Amino acid sequence: MEVNDLAFVMGAGLDQKKDKMIELTVLVFIPKGGGGSQEMGTGSGSGSGGSMGSTMVRSASGITIAQAMSKLQEKLPRRIFWGHSHVFVMSEDIARKGIAPHIDFLLRHPQTRERTYIFVSKQKAKDVLGLLPPLERDISEVLRELDKLKIGIRVTTKDLAEMLNGDSGDAAIPWIEINPSEPESRNHQKIAYITGTAVFKKDKMVGRLNDSVTRGVLWLRNELKTAIVTVQPKGAGGPVSMQLLRANSELIPSIRDGTWKITCRAETVDDIIQNSTNWDLMNPEFDKRLKVELQREIGNRVRAALNTVQKNMKADIFGFAEAFHRKYPDLWRKEKDHWGAIFPTVEVSIETRASIRRSGMTSVPGGLPEQEVKQK
Repeated sequence: MEVNDLAFVMGAGLDQKKDKMIELTVLVFIPKGGGGSQEMGTGSGSGSGGSMGSTMVRSASGITIAQAMSKLQEKLPRRIFWGHSHVFVMSEDIARKGIAPHIDFLLRHPQTRERTYIFVSKQKAKDVLGLLPPLERDISEVLRELDKLKIGIRVTTKDLAEMLNGDSGDAAIPWIEINPSEPESRNHQKIAYITGTAVFKKDKMVGRLNDSVTRGVLWLRNELKTAIVTVQPKGAGGPVSMQLLRANSELIPSIRDGTWKITCRAETVDDIIQNSTNWDLMNPEFDKRLKVELQREIGNRVRAALNTVQKNMKADIFGFAEAFHRKYPDLWRKEKDHWGAIFPTVEVSIETRASIRRSGMTSVPGGLPEQEVKQK
C-alpha cells in the first residue's frame, strides 16, 4: 500500500446520537500544506492548513464503530489507516451508557494501537477534535503531551482492557474539558485539558473526581509522578510549597476474624521550592514540623479519595481486589463474586513517611531582613 493512498488517523472520538446511533469522528493528517488556513466548519468535516496545522476532521454515523468507519470511508479518497492514532476520546453520554462494545473495536482491529491514550470528555468528542491549538499541530498532539506530563491518571487501550477484565472490573479514565477562553478569543486559542478522572463501575461511568481527589487516587495506585504540595504550618505565618522528587506507595492486605483490611504505606521525597514563612528551614526543628505537615497533607488526600470513591461510588479503582487476590488466592476464589459488597466495608489505614531533601538555592526566606528570620 502506497503512503499517498492512506488517510492517517491521528485521533478519533465517539459521540452518542439518537436511535442508538453513534457518531465516529476522526482527525486525519494532511501530508502537505494546502495554502491559506480555513476556519472550522459546522458540517460533517472541517480542516486547517498552513500555520494553523495540517489536519482535517470528518464524521460519520452508524450502529457500531465499524459501520460508521465504512460510511466515513465513502467521504475520503484515501484508505483509512489507524496505525498512527494517538488518542481516542469518548463523550460523557457514551461513557455513561457503556464503553465495552466500543473498546472491543480498539482491541480487535489489527491496525489500532494498544498505546492509544483514552479520554472521557465533558463536551462532544467532535468538538474536542475540531480544536486548533496554538502550540501543537493538532489536539491529538496536545492530549498526548499532557498525558506524558503525568499530571493525572494515564490510561492506554491496554490499561483500560486490563482494568475492565481485572478482578474488580472497575476502571478510571482521564476526564478532559475544553478550557474556557476570553470572549474575543477564537477557536484556535482553545485546547482540551485534563481536569480530573471519570470513574467506571464495570464499563459504565458512575461519576467523576476533581483534580484534588485524583491526587489521592494516584497515591493509592502508586502512580504519582509529579506534584507540588503546599502546606501552612501552625504559627509559620505563611505557606511552604514542596516539589515531589520521588514517591512510592504499596497496598498491604490482611484478613482477620472475617474483617478485610488494607494498609497503604506511602513514602515521598521532596524539595522546597518556595518559603513564604519567616522560618529558617535549615533549623532541624522547623524541618521536622514541615515533614509532619507534609505527611498530614498526603493522608488527607488519600482519605478524600477513599471517602469519595469507596464510600460513595463503590468502585474499586485502587487495585484492592488484585492485592487481596495475590495474598489470599484460595479465599479470593470463594469470595470474588461478593467483592461488590465487600469493597465498601474494607478498613483502610494510612501510613505516611516524608523527607525533605533540599531547601532550594537559599536557606533563609528571600526578601526578609536577617533580623526578621525566625531561627528557633
